[in-house]
Amino acid sequence: MKLKNALGAFGALVLLAACEVVPVQNGPLPPASPTQTSQPRLSADSAARSFVQVVRRVEPIAERECRARTTGVNCDYNIVVDDRPGQPANAFQTLDKQGRPIVGFTLALIADARNEDELAFVLGHEAAHHIAGHIGRQQQNAMAGAVIFAGIATLSGGDANAVRTAQELGAEVGARRYSKDFELEADALGTIITARAGYNPLRGAEFFARIPDPGDRFLGTHPPNAARLDTVRRTAAGL
Repeated sequence: MKLKNALGAFGALVLLAACEVVPVQNGPLPPASPTQTSQPRLSADSAARSFVQVVRRVEPIAERECRARTTGVNCDYNIVVDDRPGQPANAFQTLDKQGRPIVGFTLALIADARNEDELAFVLGHEAAHHIAGHIGRQQQNAMAGAVIFAGIATLSGGDANAVRTAQELGAEVGARRYSKDFELEADALGTIITARAGYNPLRGAEFFARIPDPGDRFLGTHPPNAARLDTVRRTAAGL
């Protein structure tokens, strides 16, 4: 089973899998702004039940898309809920030591959802990160950045500490270099997964109107909300 134990009571919703994970890929949602709301939040019980229903419908579609679009990739998603106190509204995709994809939701994100379409879109988005191989690509970019920056520091006559610092900076820059592209790729494929699971991706992406816009910052990790909404609209129009 892909969902680690979900009960009707919201506070009893599940927790992180026991296996160790490698937290590489961040999720699509910065903390929501409490002043920007269009629809009321679901009740605690409704949010919990909606989340369970969404997982049951979306996970098989995500697994099917994963198997159709990849070769030799573990497509058995493990959906978990992070119930640690104080965690902001967020979702993430990572891998365990065996390469099994993990998609995690914080309780705050589930509680902030206005409808099942939003939960479905976020799950589809995170599942898409795995299908597109974004963790491996991000690691490759980080390694390339570390090598380049370390080489520059060495040629500039830097000592061991300077080279080490350059490696760390280069890894960070490299990891961020294509992160915006990765997010838009995940938005596009997430739109397809959401729609094929029977949910409305356009309605699901309405949460972009409630969260702070990251703008178009240099080396920022997320693209502007307008670009993400445009990606969803164009992809949905092509279905």
